[in-house]
Amino acid sequence: MVGLLFTCHGLSSIFGIMGGNMGHGDTIPAGTWPGWWAALIQLVAGVLVLVGFWSRGAALLASGSMAFAYFTVHQEKALLPIQNGGEASAMFAWAFLLIVFFGPGSWSVDRLFNRRQNQPQAALVSEVN
Repeated sequence: MVGLLFTCHGLSSIFGIMGGNMGHGDTIPAGTWPGWWAALIQLVAGVLVLVGFWSRGAALLASGSMAFAYFTVHQEKALLPIQNGGEASAMFAWAFLLIVFFGPGSWSVDRLFNRRQNQPQAALVSEVN
């Protein structure tokens, strides 16, 4: 779910769909720092986390991106996220950090690849015994 919501943020900012950037219906001009690059990270990392492919690396990049957004955009307005409008950035940063440490889950593409890599070794061990 976190990956899906993050992907939606990227899609809205880059392509102007689902209300567009900040709900104004427009897009962020390509290559604009830091907004367009943040939206690109949201789109790519969100899709990777959503499907569970290279999810720990994508989650680390996404978490860092949201921490950067929180401290450079929101923190200067007030101390707490509820006061500075940075609740989403803070929640995304911490949610992605959890994925970095706990992994993508049992339905991920990463888990599927790991099972296939480990199966031949398990079969070899059972043949030896």
